[in-house]
Amino acid sequence: MLDSLRPGERLRFKHHDGEFLGLERRLNESHTLKVSRDPTGLKADVLQDTLETRSRTVRGVIDHSLFEAVEAAGAREQIAVALADIFGWDIDFALDVRSGDAFVVTWDEIWRDGTYLKDGPIQAAAFVNQGRAFRAVRYTDPQGATRYYTPDGTSLQRDFLRTPVEFTRVSSHFTSARWHPLLHRIRAHQGVDYAAPIGTPVRAAGDGRIRFAGRRGGYGNVVEIEHTRSIVTVYGHLSRFAHGTRVGEHVTQGAVIAYVGMTGLATGPHLHYEYRVNGVFRNPQTVMLPGAGPVDARWREDFLARCAPLLASLDYPPGAMLVSR
Repeated sequence: MLDSLRPGERLRFKHHDGEFLGLERRLNESHTLKVSRDPTGLKADVLQDTLETRSRTVRGVIDHSLFEAVEAAGAREQIAVALADIFGWDIDFALDVRSGDAFVVTWDEIWRDGTYLKDGPIQAAAFVNQGRAFRAVRYTDPQGATRYYTPDGTSLQRDFLRTPVEFTRVSSHFTSARWHPLLHRIRAHQGVDYAAPIGTPVRAAGDGRIRFAGRRGGYGNVVEIEHTRSIVTVYGHLSRFAHGTRVGEHVTQGAVIAYVGMTGLATGPHLHYEYRVNGVFRNPQTVMLPGAGPVDARWREDFLARCAPLLASLDYPPGAMLVSR
């Protein structure tokens, strides 16, 4: 027990006239180690505390940023992060959010003995972005798989991330005619450039197989991933590759494959990202991303029954136009 103690950790000792009678040590948020003395000597027990789950709902309107609005509504920063993750396949929170957008979010809070411990998962949420309303509800099927779905049972998760890097700004958009700052001529820019500090992790946009990882002309250090549906994603100007990034390796969505750099024809650190379908360049910011599928037909009735009360906790500002997603 002693070799796992951490600096700052508190122990509660019980003694009488200098005789050790026992101690208590908090193991985690729900378990306590209790050592006590009885006539036969010392004994140790792990006691499980009773945790209370409280449902909480807040609503807000965005003035400057999602994070400021969520905190102003009385929720913590991690709720804003989770909200952006849930709707991130439909809304680009770095580019698409506008003043006047609104949200409703219902989540669990975990309490012990009247004391708040932490935020649990978001159970239901709605976000109105430029007049379009998106809704999400959390559902765990009888086999234990948990995802967020629309009210009709369509998964919000997509087979591809909309943006494979945490960026500061879009330094160059997808266009058929752009003045190239190094070549000094107009040429098509068939991808999107996401400015980010050197060393920022670059993630695989979707599951697939690496078909190229190395240096190639103006791309500098580049990774190409081959996916299903004849889709290929390209990641250029990388500073270095992540461990295990090599040709033939399979990667999963979100896995770190490389790091932002400015190799090749680049005037500053950024990720050049391309999305190709059957060899045709598509705009990564607007292309329709393939979905992950609906709730299994076997669980549909269970899904509708469990989600109805959660959806009832959501409301919308007047005039919001509901969309299919």
